[in-house]
Amino acid sequence: MRRPPPPRSLASRSGVLPAAGLTTLLIAGLWGQEVADLFVFGGDLDRYGIQPREPGALWHILTAPFLHAGFGHLLANTVPLAALSFMGALRGPWRFLAALLVIVVVGGALVWLLGRGGSVHLGASALVFGLLAYLLGVGWWERTPLAIGVAVAAFVLYGSILWGVLPTNPAVSWEAHLFGFVGGLVAAALLHRRRPRAAPGSPPWPR
Repeated sequence: MRRPPPPRSLASRSGVLPAAGLTTLLIAGLWGQEVADLFVFGGDLDRYGIQPREPGALWHILTAPFLHAGFGHLLANTVPLAALSFMGALRGPWRFLAALLVIVVVGGALVWLLGRGGSVHLGASALVFGLLAYLLGVGWWERTPLAIGVAVAAFVLYGSILWGVLPTNPAVSWEAHLFGFVGGLVAAALLHRRRPRAAPGSPPWPR
């Protein structure tokens, strides 16, 4: 007689473990890349940041968010990226990865098209702003208690960074912040705009 499978833990049912695993892999990958860049390549990988309107550098939109100008730059992005990635990955690993891809492609393409020329734009701050916008957008589109609660938590924790979309510091890529945010809103609309329909006789989808 077959034994029933062991009950899953609350952490595995709620997606906490997959979310933590994805977040850990993302952060470890960023730090591993920066260590290799500085100690193996002598910082040469930074040239794969976005160079606006350079045709041969268009594909750099896929690499720029994962590059940093030193450990100080990376450290400043690590904590908010880890927190927002974890909250975003709780929505499901594949949907989170799809949201990251949309943020990278849409935000990076807009920076390449509209960013300041003669400069190189790089850093995970584009992902930070994109994921913040994504969580806010999910709260807006789904309007469930959980989605709204996560959106409120994300805004309370990191809403103050939104000043970074303004061109206040010429040494900071406010374009990556702004267009990363736009990419996050696009990701939320694409992945969460269509709410599931309630089955006949069931209560309406919560708002």
